[in-house]
Amino acid sequence: MFYREAGDFKTSYRDDGQTFPIKLDRIGYYAILAIAVLVIPFVINDYWASAVLLPFLIYAIASIGLNILVGYAGQVSLGTGGFMAVGAFAVYKLMTAFPEISVVIHILLAGGITALVGIAFGLPSLRIKGFYLAVATLAAQFFLVWLFNKVPWFYNYSASGQINSPERTVLGWAVTGPAASPSAKYLICLAFVFMAAWVARNLTRGMVGRKWMAIRDMDIAAEIIGVNPLTAKLTAFGVSSFFIGIAGALLFAVYLGAAEVTEAFGINKSFLVLFMVIIGGLGSIFGSFAGAAFLVLLPVFLKNLLVGTLGWPTDLAAHIELMIVGALIIFFLIVEPHGLARLWRLVKEKLRLWPFPH
Repeated sequence: MFYREAGDFKTSYRDDGQTFPIKLDRIGYYAILAIAVLVIPFVINDYWASAVLLPFLIYAIASIGLNILVGYAGQVSLGTGGFMAVGAFAVYKLMTAFPEISVVIHILLAGGITALVGIAFGLPSLRIKGFYLAVATLAAQFFLVWLFNKVPWFYNYSASGQINSPERTVLGWAVTGPAASPSAKYLICLAFVFMAAWVARNLTRGMVGRKWMAIRDMDIAAEIIGVNPLTAKLTAFGVSSFFIGIAGALLFAVYLGAAEVTEAFGINKSFLVLFMVIIGGLGSIFGSFAGAAFLVLLPVFLKNLLVGTLGWPTDLAAHIELMIVGALIIFFLIVEPHGLARLWRLVKEKLRLWPFPH
């Protein structure tokens, strides 16, 4: 009886079409936002920042970007790791070449550069789709990793081939480099997550998002009713790559601090983000957050349980962790192929009807 629409009247189309039409949902959203901004920065420590919060926020941005391409536009992509590498190396080159410019501008420019690269590799989507497009984006993944390995200019001719993030500040607070505090790194990532979710939500609810979904559902019918496949597909690749590039820039500059392209942005990264989107739910902004939380928190929980509580050897716990995560992925794909977002919608529907059976 506590989750109801009764009495929550709408007096305009604007109120009826808002993201959270039920008052309790709006209260919960603002409460979570208040805790994230006003509480967590004052209690966060190095462990929670490095093990949980920063990976969750960064992978949430990457999941939102990939979900736009796969979930909303229906274009399969296996090149997420390569596009994240583009964002990381772009922000590294910008930070070292223009140290007087704010790192926030560098991160946004890195996202723009990644968007251009994503559009270039998205051109084959005009002729091919499905499995063949997946192979094309997989080729982009291997090509980009090879390029950043073989061209010394990208890593400033370093002997190790590794890039290191210089120290940069925002409003006087260090957000990159060894002097950056956990709260500063958390807040900069939180700001970009809020921006990405807000932009993605508005795009998917507008004309651009409707074009993406029309192409996803039936591209021939969409073209007949006036949707241009060229602009629809390339804008999907561009917007998706923009968010993924921002995620790669944050992953390198704020979270890792130093990275080598093969280890940090290999094919495993592409599959990890793809699994987040599939488990969370295709075509859902909430699903992007849910999938990122699931695949970030579950390994941390299993490691603490198996090693910290049960005292198992670290190597055995690592193998068991992989087996459990893989089994859960298969379980979710079989039991609920629409992901955690669908389960959350079912829970909300049950709460709206409870305690009545129908």
